[in-house]
Amino acid sequence: MTSVSLVLLLLLCSYHSFVARAGNEQSYKVLDLNPSRAVCSEPNATIPSSSDGTSSVTLSHRYGPCSPADPNSGEKRPTDEELLRRDQLRADYIRRKFSGSNGTAAGEDGQSSKVSVPTTLGSSLDTLEYVISVGLGSPAVTQRVVIDTGSDVSWVQCEPCPAPSPCHAHAGALFDPAASSTYAAFNCSAAECAQLGDSGEANGCDAKSRCQYIVKYGDGSNTTGTYSSDVLTLSGSDVVRGFQFGCSHAELGAGMDDKTDGLIGLGGDAQSLVSQTAARYGKSFSYCLPATPASSGFLTLGAPASGGGGGASRFATTPMLRSKKVPTYYFAALEDIAVGGKKLGLSPSVFAAGSLVDSGTVITRLPPAAYAALSSAFRAGMTRYARAEPLGILDTCFNFTGLDKVSIPTVALVFAGGAVVDLDAHGIVSGGCLAFAPTCDDKAFGTIGNVQQRTFEVLYDVGGGVFGFRAGAC
Repeated sequence: MTSVSLVLLLLLCSYHSFVARAGNEQSYKVLDLNPSRAVCSEPNATIPSSSDGTSSVTLSHRYGPCSPADPNSGEKRPTDEELLRRDQLRADYIRRKFSGSNGTAAGEDGQSSKVSVPTTLGSSLDTLEYVISVGLGSPAVTQRVVIDTGSDVSWVQCEPCPAPSPCHAHAGALFDPAASSTYAAFNCSAAECAQLGDSGEANGCDAKSRCQYIVKYGDGSNTTGTYSSDVLTLSGSDVVRGFQFGCSHAELGAGMDDKTDGLIGLGGDAQSLVSQTAARYGKSFSYCLPATPASSGFLTLGAPASGGGGGASRFATTPMLRSKKVPTYYFAALEDIAVGGKKLGLSPSVFAAGSLVDSGTVITRLPPAAYAALSSAFRAGMTRYARAEPLGILDTCFNFTGLDKVSIPTVALVFAGGAVVDLDAHGIVSGGCLAFAPTCDDKAFGTIGNVQQRTFEVLYDVGGGVFGFRAGAC
């Protein structure tokens, strides 16, 4: 071989080596391990305008600097270990409820996918991390409330909260129904009260024949009081008149000690805010959960308009699956997972039980076969980092000591209909670990948790039976 030929061969090999490395780099993302947590930064995207028939409010992490809470309220974020423990309690509770009976979740095309449905609604409040500020009553009183797609009945703490079951610690003043000129309690004979009975949340009548409600959560917590209506102010002139909610006069359980004023239910049953505003917003809503607690996102009622190079066309979509027996919950059909740009080649039958899309669950759960394949492929792309001890339910962990940024393989969720959701770096690794965990067995449904939803605008088009995912929305 001549010297010229040797040089050409070396150059060709170097070129192919460069291309291989460049191609490999495209399958990795950089994760910032030390994002600013002390100061609220500007959001990466503008909150959607309400001029297109939608209504939007700022959404924040309840433990971050962008939270509307009083900074002197003393509420601190739980440790990673404690948050994961609470998250597993929530997942276990929902699983137990779902294991009691079998039901069907069907999309708009009438095709059905078998899922198990619970007999009663229940979830722990401990893992609800995202809050909005709304106004309630006339004049409007600001209420800081958590949002939950796994709840239907909305409620706030109200005066009075008598002993021996006082309301939990809170950041602001209790809502006083006597001070609102538009407040009204539902009578026990009202249709709205009968509707509570249908969903298992009725609690009889008080001495004045006012409808009483009770909502029980998975950790044993509960809230009880008078089922009522008043004006809900979302933002500016966007108001919901006759908004139905629980005026809580007694709360029990550790899950209630969270310094918030109440909860907004975004589930699919009749009592939720989504159903109450269906005529105005088309039974659609979306939210964007920020990448870190130091930035903010948004909650929007109504679906973005189609066409014009924007709106609904910007979303990757997949059918929404529902249960007729328990309409609270929203399911999607996961079909595969891609790691480092390469699909794992999982059979869709692995995900036959469906995946619950939930704002209140933190970590995504996958059937054991899917999780094992994901963990193995992810570890193969992380050989440059030493392994670390498991963190609670997370067992694919790495030692990032002394590092400010790390390079991690991309992870994308592949849904029915071709929707590919390429996760943000903060939606892949949390606390130094792969932010996924296995379900109890391969027959159990999975859950798409809020960590994996970060930075996406997640559209719940309940009326149209569709989920949408728009990347880089906040």
